[in-house]
Parts: sequence; structure tokens; C-alpha cells
Amino acid sequence: MVKEILEEIELCETERTHKNVLDTVKSKMPDEDVIYDVAELFKVFGDSTRTNILMALFESEMCVCDIGAILNMSKSAISHQLRILRQSKLVKARKSGKEVFYSLADDHVKKIFEMAIEHVNE
Repeated sequence: MVKEILEEIELCETERTHKNVLDTVKSKMPDEDVIYDVAELFKVFGDSTRTNILMALFESEMCVCDIGAILNMSKSAISHQLRILRQSKLVKARKSGKEVFYSLADDHVKKIFEMAIEHVNE
């Protein structure tokens, strides 16, 4: 079975590298800290509850109660996920009296989702 899978994968038949390609790519690779942060960001996007919250906020600013009603979840569960989203700088909060309203942190978050939706729909 493993042999069959490996046969389906196209592999180089030589061990030769291309120095000009390696040099170009290495010079453009971000620092390890940046790569780590990007991986962590994708982990946050990897949770369907957080993705649902972000998709809801894509449409409108909302309070925890509104988000909970849309997703049929408790305020506690929503608050926990919002805390993670805030720590990841994907959402921001605005206090109005006794209510706290959440929205997407900036247009970058919206663009990421627009591109993801476009990619999935292709």
C-alpha cells in the first residue's frame, strides 16, 4: 500500500539542487518568529466555532448574546472563543454601557475570509 502511494507521488529522480532557486527563496523567507505566528493564526482559524463567530462578525458588529443566539451556544462558550479571537487580534471589543460589542479587528481579517471563501468555492 505504501509503495502504491509513493508511486502516485511524483518525486525527483536526482539529488541535485538548484542553488539560484535556494538562494532566492531563502532570502525571501520570513523569520522563524513570523512563521510561528502565522501557524498559530491558522490554528485559530482551524476551529469551526471560531470560524462561525468570525463569519457572523463579517456581517455585523454583535454582542455575546447575539452571537450565542445565532450559533445556539451559551454566553460562556462564546466568551471563551472571543477571548481567543481577541488574543489573536482578529476581533476587537467596544463597550457601550453594560454591553460589549464585538467586530472584526480590521479589513485584513475580512480579506482573509473573502479569499478563503473564494478558494473553497472554486
